[in-house]
Amino acid sequence: MKVAFIGLGNMGKEMAPHILQAGHELTVYNRTRSATDGLQQLGARVADSPADAVHEAEVLLTIVADDAAVKDVIFGTTELPGAIEQLAKDAIHVSMSTISVALSQQLESAHKAAGQAYLSAPVLGRPVTARAAKLWVLSAGESKLIERCRPLFEAMGQGVFVVGDQPHLANLVKVTGNFTIASVLETLSEAFVLMQKSGISPLKFLEIINTAVFNSPVYDVLGKMIAEEQYEPAEFKLRLGLKDVRLVLEAAESAAVPLPLASLVRDHFLSGMARGDGEIDWSAIGRVNASNAGL
Repeated sequence: MKVAFIGLGNMGKEMAPHILQAGHELTVYNRTRSATDGLQQLGARVADSPADAVHEAEVLLTIVADDAAVKDVIFGTTELPGAIEQLAKDAIHVSMSTISVALSQQLESAHKAAGQAYLSAPVLGRPVTARAAKLWVLSAGESKLIERCRPLFEAMGQGVFVVGDQPHLANLVKVTGNFTIASVLETLSEAFVLMQKSGISPLKFLEIINTAVFNSPVYDVLGKMIAEEQYEPAEFKLRLGLKDVRLVLEAAESAAVPLPLASLVRDHFLSGMARGDGEIDWSAIGRVNASNAGL
């Protein structure tokens, strides 16, 4: 299969090599060109623009930071033409980015008008799981399109969830999933502050709940980062955590669903931004709760 892959950030750079290793023909584009060097050495073609990347592509995979970045890639900028201008009729754009429900719906309409197909397939996992091809893929759209792209999903992940036949549903599941992770960060950091002020090691408390209550990579990995106050290097930046909580609040408002905990988490991420913590890991929400408790 001829595949274009756009976005070689923390996640994309770990995902794209699996497409090559699965025997597909790969073209890559990234705004910072140096990020493509390793893939070029593995045999990928490096494109000069999003439009150039999709030349002859059967499937376009995109995984970039936010709505604005997706719009630049697909619809273009004053400097670079967008992918939608050159993507072939009947080719599929698979958006793997964490974006808003509204943008996903806009992309579906735009591709339909251009005679192209569209799927949403955001992923659950961290860069280390992407490197090991152990991501979970959340797919939504026409079933025949999902099956056509399944070999690509299986090359990058350990499993594929089919959420529904409307692409934006996968985006709703993804931002809601990220909200639950952010909520775990909030509750852990609050609990750790109580432990620390009471003379109990946060790491000991984490060991107890990981053994007797929960058993999850979220509690284990992110909990340890909070307990040890190790927020760099960032696997997922705090500013992106804020973005995702805003997205779930936006979706919830549209559905008339109150999310009081999400509002609290958003405010604490905002406090982290005010502290200058936007570029470090989102587990740094722990600093906010520690500061609120006088630590």
